[in-house]
Amino acid sequence: MAPLGAQYNLLVTKVKNFQLQTNVAFHFTASPSQPQYFLYKFPKDLDSVIIKVVSEMVYPCSVVSVQDIVCPVYDLDHNVEFNGVYQSMTKKAAITVQKKDFPGEQFFVVFVIKPEDYACGGSFFIQEKENHTWNLQRTKNLKVTIVPSIKESVYVKAILLSFLIFFSFYLGSLLVAFVHYARFRGKSIDGRYCSSDDESVSSGGRQMSSSDGGGRYQSDTDSSVEEESDFDTMPDIESDKNVIRTKMFLYLSDLSRKDRRIVSKKYKIYFWNITTIAVFYALPVIQLVITYQTVVNVTGNQDICYYNFLCAHPLGVLSAFNNILSNLGHVLLGFLFLLIVLRRDILHRRSLEAKDIFAMEYGIPKHFGLFYAMGIALMMEGVLSACYHVCPNYSNFQFDTSFMYMIAGLCMLKLYQTRHPDINASAYSAYASFAVVICLTVLGVLFGKNDMWFWIIFSAIHILASLALSTQIYYMGRFKIDLGIFRRIAMVFYTDCFHQCSRPLYMDRMVLLIVGNLVNWSFALFGLVYRPRDFASYMLGIFICNLLLYLAFYIIMKLRSSEKVLPIPLFCIIATAVVWAAALYFFFQNLSSWEETPAESREKNRDCILLGFFDDHDVWHFLSATALFFSFLVLLTLDDDLDVVRRDQIPVF
Repeated sequence: MAPLGAQYNLLVTKVKNFQLQTNVAFHFTASPSQPQYFLYKFPKDLDSVIIKVVSEMVYPCSVVSVQDIVCPVYDLDHNVEFNGVYQSMTKKAAITVQKKDFPGEQFFVVFVIKPEDYACGGSFFIQEKENHTWNLQRTKNLKVTIVPSIKESVYVKAILLSFLIFFSFYLGSLLVAFVHYARFRGKSIDGRYCSSDDESVSSGGRQMSSSDGGGRYQSDTDSSVEEESDFDTMPDIESDKNVIRTKMFLYLSDLSRKDRRIVSKKYKIYFWNITTIAVFYALPVIQLVITYQTVVNVTGNQDICYYNFLCAHPLGVLSAFNNILSNLGHVLLGFLFLLIVLRRDILHRRSLEAKDIFAMEYGIPKHFGLFYAMGIALMMEGVLSACYHVCPNYSNFQFDTSFMYMIAGLCMLKLYQTRHPDINASAYSAYASFAVVICLTVLGVLFGKNDMWFWIIFSAIHILASLALSTQIYYMGRFKIDLGIFRRIAMVFYTDCFHQCSRPLYMDRMVLLIVGNLVNWSFALFGLVYRPRDFASYMLGIFICNLLLYLAFYIIMKLRSSEKVLPIPLFCIIATAVVWAAALYFFFQNLSSWEETPAESREKNRDCILLGFFDDHDVWHFLSATALFFSFLVLLTLDDDLDVVRRDQIPVF
């Protein structure tokens, strides 16, 4: 690679320190014309070791290779990749080697200094003026240490700990369910001593309910229920709907007028759609990551996958089993949430079949379809995150984030559906919106780093989408978006702002939407000015901030309306805040980055922090799964205090 011819001398010397020892650091120097390689023999009591290489110098770019004892040794830039396992390196490299892969129980560690730095993120060309000192600049001081890897007992402990941690949530849920059952039984026994007047009032209320609205409150199992169709099932004509939904003071009874059975079926579509999406999404993902792992194992190229190599513990064909195991929490807690929702669903069905007036006329209408969809999404986040961590890289990043967007979106939809059961988005439009978001995310990763045109278009879409959604929320879905929208917006501005400057009709909604738009416009402006490199995290931040803003608004309005937060949801809110804070701390401990070269990414690698098996990102997996579970419980239990309040007394906000 020298621009001009170079004079050289050939010197042959005997290598004194050819064999590396366990836990003994060895310092040496290498250059493009002087590669180095050493021998290591496995002791009888070791089955696996980690080769750790460090250098204080970023450049020159180098390659670390582990090769079987064969001749010739591939120690040149153009052939070092022909045999064994190899990594490019700037300041750090780490390769886990297992005895079973080497029949002779020994191997060579080869160090090659590349004649250019392009593979490590540097320049490819050598400047003319650097020619005189070029050979001197390409030397690199290195330190290699071979340390024992973890034993099989650590694998067993890590697996058992993972299961025990999350099965403890199952025990806790059983305990809470038992306490509720005991309290319910106690109330049932006490109810036997009620006066006959109370019984007559209760029975009269049930009879009135069954006679006046019997058709609206039949069981979901009724075979005569019609499938959801394109027409609206409200008995009122369109003009009445407009009058009802644009009243200054809305109550839940105004927005829960549709047939409960058909609305419930509408929300069950969320569950069936996400289940279908999950199957079709997951199968090709699993096939692809298996192919990636096979390519890594066959070629030995460890630059394909962006692991934390200082804490990557192999098992079978998997290179980083710990990163996969740590996603177990999402699957187990997602399944537990489904069981909790199923229990509530069964109890609610029994109450409806018993014509219980409290189930039919009191509290928030119980529609569990979105909750089931959230549980499936949490489980799939664990499955797809595990798939991503089989071989994390630039090509499959969306596997890890797709269901995060869906979880955030479903939580916002559920929060809105709670007090707007008749006017929430359909499953088809919701999932279509998620698909658009995922497409934008992929485009952002591809074009968002350098192309200003993408950020201009994305910011415009972001702001317009925020305004359109705000309009729909403010007018309760009665502001149609069509070709006449601009004329109607101009008339609203003229009548409300210029003709007579009046107070907004829905002040609480207006405050929320103003704050929400300011937050979203700030995100759009930030993206336009700074163009963050990690577009996927930027997009996820938009979703999470909107969800937190809406949740905070909901809780504040709930307290303003003199409603209570019962002990269980209060505990879940506190637990959610604490666990999310801890989880985010570990999330921001960047251990690798596929936005950089593999060698640059390895500079961020760190040792394990838990049991000598899990790293910071694994702890993030554990804590984020727990935090999401508690977040779901908040949404599930937040309005339990309203189960004894009539719907015409529950405000809408």
